[in-house]
Amino acid sequence: MRGNFDKCLAMVLKHEGGFVDHPKDPGGATNMGVTLGTYEQWVGRSVTIEEMKALTFDDVAPIYRKNYWNKVRGDDLPSGVDWAVFDWAVNSGPRNSAKALQKIVMVTRDGAIGPKTLAAVGNHKPDDLVHAMHHSRQRFYEGLRTFDTFGGGWTRRNAETRESALAMV
Repeated sequence: MRGNFDKCLAMVLKHEGGFVDHPKDPGGATNMGVTLGTYEQWVGRSVTIEEMKALTFDDVAPIYRKNYWNKVRGDDLPSGVDWAVFDWAVNSGPRNSAKALQKIVMVTRDGAIGPKTLAAVGNHKPDDLVHAMHHSRQRFYEGLRTFDTFGGGWTRRNAETRESALAMV
């Protein structure tokens, strides 16, 4: 519909960066934001660290579309809101992002964006939703046990996501 997937994916990949394997990151080995576990599930087999380090845009783009963008109904969300919801979905899971949006628009928080959520989204100004997602996401981050280690980066990412989302509205 809106065609923002490619733009949003490029922004996600800028946030996610390249290969990392931080000992305090519960996601473990990650490249371009895709964890070892996610990639193994995607390809249906065990994957080596060398394979993880060699991931390309073409390897990860379909994962992002199916596992994140489509799960949060990115094509059906207003421009800017799609980015705010998608980036949080990538960083913390589609259910967390969807539940936050559902709480903001006051519908049942089941973690699956469907017709009722989309209708409720349509009753709000996109810039208000972007600001509310930002505040909700920050509270979510601050409640995580790894905030002391990763909180500075998450806070920066959240602020950058809000600013980019507002520019897209």
